[in-house]
This record gives sequence, structure tokens and C-alpha cells, in this order.
Amino acid sequence: MELWTILRDIVVLLGASLMVGGVFSRFGQSPIVGYLFAGMMLGGPGSLHAVGSEHEIEAIAELGVALLLFSLGLEFSVQRLKKLGTKPLIGGASQVVLTIALAFAGARLFGLGGKESVAFGAMVALSSTAVVLRILSERGEVEMPHGRNCLGVLLTQDIAVVPLALLMTIMGGEGSANEVLWNIGRLLLMAGGLIVGLMLLTKIAVLTLGTLTLHRNRELTVIFAVVTGLGAAWASHAAGISPALGAFVAGMLLGSSAFATQIRADISPLQVVLLTLFFGAAGMVADPIWIVTNGHIVAMVVFALVTGKMLVIWVIFALLGQTTRVSVATGLCLAQVGEFAFVLGSIGRTSGVVSEDTYALVVSASIVSFFFSAFLVPAAPRLGNWVANLTGAQRQVADEASERTPPPDVAIIGFGPSGQIAARPLVDKGLRVTIVELNQVGVRKAQQLGFHAEIGDATQSDVLEHARLNECKAIVITVPHHQSAMTILKHVRRNAPFVHVIVRSRYEVHTDDFLSAGAHVVTGDEQQVGESLAGHLHQWLVTQEPGFEPPSSDSVL
Repeated sequence: MELWTILRDIVVLLGASLMVGGVFSRFGQSPIVGYLFAGMMLGGPGSLHAVGSEHEIEAIAELGVALLLFSLGLEFSVQRLKKLGTKPLIGGASQVVLTIALAFAGARLFGLGGKESVAFGAMVALSSTAVVLRILSERGEVEMPHGRNCLGVLLTQDIAVVPLALLMTIMGGEGSANEVLWNIGRLLLMAGGLIVGLMLLTKIAVLTLGTLTLHRNRELTVIFAVVTGLGAAWASHAAGISPALGAFVAGMLLGSSAFATQIRADISPLQVVLLTLFFGAAGMVADPIWIVTNGHIVAMVVFALVTGKMLVIWVIFALLGQTTRVSVATGLCLAQVGEFAFVLGSIGRTSGVVSEDTYALVVSASIVSFFFSAFLVPAAPRLGNWVANLTGAQRQVADEASERTPPPDVAIIGFGPSGQIAARPLVDKGLRVTIVELNQVGVRKAQQLGFHAEIGDATQSDVLEHARLNECKAIVITVPHHQSAMTILKHVRRNAPFVHVIVRSRYEVHTDDFLSAGAHVVTGDEQQVGESLAGHLHQWLVTQEPGFEPPSSDSVL
């Protein structure tokens, strides 16, 4: 019966998130705000108590953050992660230390004890991985300079969770110095073993997938994606590491494989559901009555934290040589208190370091800062530009956008015989060509010709988006199945209305359908076959009757 109660609560929370998130989306706001409101009103202290399984839902919802990091890891292979450089990692470590120091000073100023002030600083130092990366991913800004900074800082903060949790335990007086050192050593050893294990498992998995006919067994990549993403999260948790960080490492190791695009698309629906549950569960942590009763204190703390974190990150990245625009945008994106404040606060309460009022204040400030982040993160590049113009530091987006990997010039969807013939003029022309194909034989052939190839089902819009086909100059669709080709064409026209599209039509009867759907050129198989047959028949007639003058191929047709 308990299982069905949890299921009912999940359905109620998702249904409310759908309605409230839809209302916010209708008015041009982030649906995340709606998810938080739905959770705050339905469950937790001071709510309608329509949902009573908040702890179980929160545990399930944490997997959404892990899958978000897993899909981002697929975007950032080991080679691409190296391109992030050391600045985001240095900036993240500096931000954590400096924020803890400033928050400690502020807490002491307002009368908190020494240990509780340190705990307060640790709780507010971390930003929200789920909020920031979800919005940046939706807006396609993860690869922009401020997006790469945010990713580096958030990864550093995820790493910092473990030592901060140990710090909370030590301040609570639990365990001797030798026990603490033993725990640290054991944790480092398990982390090293986990990374080695993930490297071996991903290599074996990629080799295994390479032997399967994925174009005929589409469910295999779905199962593989879920097992890998959630399995890495579980293994990391078992090793005492952040599950999200372990999932990111697993995704990053798979990111250099040809399967990355399709795995990312397959895991996306489950990720959306779990992340929606995460934000709903985050809303249930807050007590709206406590927030209203202590509104002036919460407002003051939120203003101080958001402003302080933004300034700290701005200054750190400016000192690291980043432009004013990028530094300010990074600071605005990360100027909130993250979900790990709940985890660290729970440890602090259990060990007696954090009082109930301090915990309630930090949780309330976190939730309110989530609301502000839903507006600040989308506006960060624009506000960064405004500050840059105001201060006279006018190095604009064009300079920074040039750092991104250039998009493909031409994309060919389907690389069977037709696609390979169509690609012949593109060989050794210096053009950036991307091939999207489910059959691994076609992918290997494309790579042999020097093209960039990805394994993916192009009928899924996520595959087209991740392959950046919306930025192409021309797209050739050679998929023989009429309905699949039509679905791909509609996705292309919706996301890239000005790209030149050439479509293969297996039957002449479908030509007008493709032209009506937005294709510029349609080449029919039947016409090509008919012309080829007429040509061969013409040659045969000549050889059979030397003095015979056969009609032209046009007459034969």
C-alpha cells in the first residue's frame, strides 16, 4: 500500500507542476518557478498536505540531478573538458573558500557562535547545479564562456560537498582525529577505484554496443543510457561521493564515443520527469508560513547572499582575466544557495552544530533564491553586457562566441548508398560535414571519408539539436521511409526555417508532400530508376540491331 501512496503523491505533484509550470511558461517565465510553487503548496510544513511522501519523492528526485549531469558529461568528452582550462576550477575553489569566510564574518556579526557561523558559511557557499545547468541547457548556453565557467565552478562545488560534510561531522565532535583521517583516506581510495572502474565499464559497454544492430533494436540504447547514468550515480553514492559528480564522469567518458548523441536523446524524457520531481520536492522543503512570518529577515539574507555571491564570483573571474561581461554573467548565474544546503544543514542539525532557526533560515533563503535564479540566469548575458557597457569594458559577445566550435556547413541524415553518393562532391572540399546515421556501418564509412559522424535517430528532435543541425547551411535527408523523412523535415523546418533542405523521396506520389512541408528540392527514386532503365534499354537496342535508330530515352519514357 505504501508504494501506491508514493505513486499517487508523485502523480499529484507532477500534475500540479504541469498546470502551475504551464501557467508560468504561458507568461514567458521559467516553469521551474511553477514547479517550486506547486511543491511548496502541496507538501511539507505550512502546506495543504496533499502530498505526504516528501522524503521518498526527494530521494527519487535526486536521480534527476544525476541524469542532468550525466547528459552534460556526454556533451563534454575528456578532450572538451580539458578545453575548459584551469580558470573555472580555480575560480570555483576560490569562490567556495571566500564565500565561507565572508558568510562566517556576517553570521558572527549577527550573533551566531563560531561553529554555527562556519556551518552557515558552508551551507550557503554552494550554488544550485539543478537550477543553473537546467536553464543553461534549455537556452543552449552551456558552451558559451559564462556557461563553461558555471560548469567548472559547479563541478568544483560538487567535489567540495564531501569535505564540507566531513567538516560538519568534525565540528559536531563525532569521531577522533584518527577516525577522520581514516575516513578521508578510504574516501580517496574508493574515488580512485570508482573512476578506474567507470573507465573500464564504459570501454566494455561501447565495444558491446558496437556489435549490436541499434537501427533495428532502438530500445537497447534506452536501456543502456538508464543503466549507465543511474548505475554511475549509485556507485558514486556507495563510494561516498556526490552521485551527480559520478554520473558526470561516466557521461564524460562516453562523450567521445559515436553513441553520445543518441544516448543523450534517449535519456532526456526520464531526466525531465525526475528533474520536475526534484524542483517540486525542493519546494516542499520550505515552510511558506515561516517565510511570511519572518519575511523581513529572509529578504535581507537573500539580498545579501545573492549580491555577495555575484560580487565574489565577478571579482574572482575578473582577476583570472575574464571579460567584465563574462565575469558578471557567471556571477549572476551562480548567485543562489544550492540544494546541497539541505544536505549539509541536515548533517549540521543531527550533529548539533546548526540550530532549527538557522536551518529554517537557510532553507527558506535557498528556495527564494531559486525563484530569483529563474529570472537572473536567462538574463545574465544581457545584464553582463549592460554592466560591461556601463564600465566601459566593451568586449562583446562576438569575440567570445568565436571560441565555440564552429557548426557544420552541411548535414546528411542517413548514410546508406544514396547518402554516400550525395556526399561525393563534399569530400576534400574543406567543408564541415556532419553525418547522422543509426547504422554503424554507415557511420564508419563516413568517418573513413573524413566526415564527423554521430549515431542517432534523427526523428528525435533532441538528436538534431545536439548535432547543431539548426546552424547548418544545407541539410540532405536520404532516409527512405516516407513518414520518418517527413518527421525529420518538420523538425528541421521548425528549428531551422532558413536552411536549404534536399529530400530523397522513394515514391513520386510523396514529392508534393515534401515540397509542401518545406523542402527546397525533392529527388525521387522512381524518376532516377526510370531514367537508368531507359538508358540501359537504349544501349541494348543499339547492340541488338546495329542499323536501328532507337527513339530517345525521353520518347521511351
